[in-house]
Amino acid sequence: MDAIVKMLEKHQPFFEKISRNIYLQAIKDGFLGCMPIVLTSSIFLLIATLPGVVGITLPQPLIDWCNKLYNFTMGVMGIMVAGTTAKNFTASMNRRMPVGKVLNDGSTMVAAQCSMLLLAVTQFTTKLNGSELSVFDCTSMGTRGLFSAYIAAFITVWVYKFCVSRDLTIKLPKEVPGAIAQNFRDIIPFGGAVIICGIIDVVVRNLMGVPFSELLIKLLSPLFTAAETYPGLILIQAATAFFWFIGVHGPSIVQPGIDPIRLANQAENLQVLLAGGHPAHSLTFNMSLVGEFGGTGATFIVPLLLILFMKSKQLKAVGKASIVPVAFAVNEPLLFGAPMILNPYMLIPFVAAGCVNVSVAKFFIDNIGMNGFSFVVPWATPAPIGIFITTNFQLIALVFVAIIILLDAIIYLPFLKAYDKMLCDQEAERAAELGLESDGAAAIAASTSAPVVEQATASVETTVAAADSKPVAVQPEPAADASAKKDVDGLKVLVLCAGAGTSAMLANAIKEGAAQTGENIASSAGAYGQHTAIMDQYDVIVLAPQVRSYYNDMKADTDRLGIKLLAPRGKEYIDLTRDPAGAIKWLRENLD
Repeated sequence: MDAIVKMLEKHQPFFEKISRNIYLQAIKDGFLGCMPIVLTSSIFLLIATLPGVVGITLPQPLIDWCNKLYNFTMGVMGIMVAGTTAKNFTASMNRRMPVGKVLNDGSTMVAAQCSMLLLAVTQFTTKLNGSELSVFDCTSMGTRGLFSAYIAAFITVWVYKFCVSRDLTIKLPKEVPGAIAQNFRDIIPFGGAVIICGIIDVVVRNLMGVPFSELLIKLLSPLFTAAETYPGLILIQAATAFFWFIGVHGPSIVQPGIDPIRLANQAENLQVLLAGGHPAHSLTFNMSLVGEFGGTGATFIVPLLLILFMKSKQLKAVGKASIVPVAFAVNEPLLFGAPMILNPYMLIPFVAAGCVNVSVAKFFIDNIGMNGFSFVVPWATPAPIGIFITTNFQLIALVFVAIIILLDAIIYLPFLKAYDKMLCDQEAERAAELGLESDGAAAIAASTSAPVVEQATASVETTVAAADSKPVAVQPEPAADASAKKDVDGLKVLVLCAGAGTSAMLANAIKEGAAQTGENIASSAGAYGQHTAIMDQYDVIVLAPQVRSYYNDMKADTDRLGIKLLAPRGKEYIDLTRDPAGAIKWLRENLD
C-alpha cells in the first residue's frame, strides 16, 4: 500500500496540472457563479410543490407566480453560464496576453451570451388571435443549453484574443473618452464571435436539421447513457475520491464535464415528478449528496467512528473537532487532520465508500421505487436532510440513508482500527522513550502529530511546492517580539477555498482572534473563481489547501494588485481554524 501511495505522489504534479487547466477552471468557476440561480429557483419550486406533499392546496395564482420565477431563473441558466464562463475564461486568458493588451471581460461576457443564443435557440413564427408573432423556443435557454454555453464562451474569448493580440480593432483619437473608445475597440471581436457562432448555427441546422445544442446532446447521448450505468456512476465517484486522496480537489476536475447532463437529468426528473410519474434518472446534480455523503470520501460517519471506537488520542481529537463540519459536508478538518489524504490506510475506504453509496442509490431508484433527485439543495445541506428533501420527502429515502450510513461504517471501521493501532503503538513508543506512563503518551499525542500524519501532510506540500516552484507561506519563525511589532491593524483578509465552506472556518477564526486580541482585522470567506471582482478590496488573500494548486495563477494577480498571498499547509490550515489567537499570530509572522 505504501508503494501505491508513493507512486501516486510521484505523479501528483501531473494531476495538479490537469486541475489548473484553464478550460476546466472556466467551466467550474462559470457554473459556480450561477449557483444562486440554481438554489434560488429551487426555493420557489419547493414553495409551489411542498404544501401538496402534506395535503395543503395553495391558490393557483401563487403556484403560477412561483413557477414563473423558476422559469425566469433556472429557465435561462444556459445564457447566464455562457456569460460567467466567458468572464472567467477571459481572466485566465488575460494572464497570458502580451503586456499592454487586455481583453474586456464585460464585452466577452455579453458576446458569449449572444453567441449562445445563436447556437441553442430556435426562432419561428406563429399566429395568435389572427396576428403573426415571432417566437423563441426556450427549451435550450436553460440547463439543456449548457454545452452550447461553454462552446460559445470559448469561441468568443479566442476570437477576442486573436483580434486584440493583432490590433484588429477600431482605434479612435486619444481625445475620445476611454469608455467610448473601448466600445469601438470591441466591435470587431464582438462581431467576429457572433458571426462565427451564427455560421456554425446555419451549417448545423442545414446539415442536421437541429440546433447546435441538440446536436451535442445527440452526439454525446451514448456517453451520457453509459455514465448512468453502475460502472459509469462508480467510475465518476472513484475518480472524484481518487483525485482528492492525492491532494487535488476532485470535484473541480470531474464535475465540470458532467454538470450539464447532471442538471438536465435533474430538471427532467422534476418534470416527471410534477406530472405524477417516477423520476428515474440517477446521474443528477444532487447525487453528490450520496457519493460525497459528508464530503468526498463519504466521510459522514467517520468522525463518530473515531470518537466511539478509536483509542488513539489523536484520532479522538480529530473526530471531536470534525464532527460538526463534516455534517455540513466540510470535511477538510478530517482530510488533513487524521489525515485521510495520502494515508495508505485510507485509500481503499476513501474510494470505495462513495462508490458503494451511488450503487445502492441507483438500485433504490431502479428497483425499490425511490425517486431520483428532483429538487436542488445547497451542497452544504446535511446529506440525510438533503436526500430526504430532493426525493420529495419519501420515507424510503430515510431507509436508504440508514443503509448507506451502516455500509460506510462497515467499510471504514477495519481500516480505521488498523490505523488506530499503529498510532497507539507510536504513542506508546514515544512515551516509553521519554520515560512517561500511558497518560503521558496521550499528552504527547495531543501536542505532536504522529509521524504518518507529518509524512502524509509533508508529501502533499512538497509536491505542490515543487509544482509551484515557489515557497508558499513557509518562512522562518521570527522572534516573538518582532512578530508582535508587525502592524496588522485595519487589515482586510479574504480566505478562498473551492466552495466557501472551508474558507469560512479560517475567516471566522480570524474574526474571533481579532476580537480576542483587540486587533482591527476584517476577514471574509469566498470561493475561488468568484474572487476576481472583489480581490482588490483586500490586503491579504489566503488559499485553503484544496485550492493551493492555483497558487501561481493567483500570485500573478496578487502581485499586480500589491496583495499579500498566503497558502498554509493542510494540517497547518486546520490548526489555525481551531486557534483564533494563533491565526492572528500567523498573519503577523507572514506579513512582509
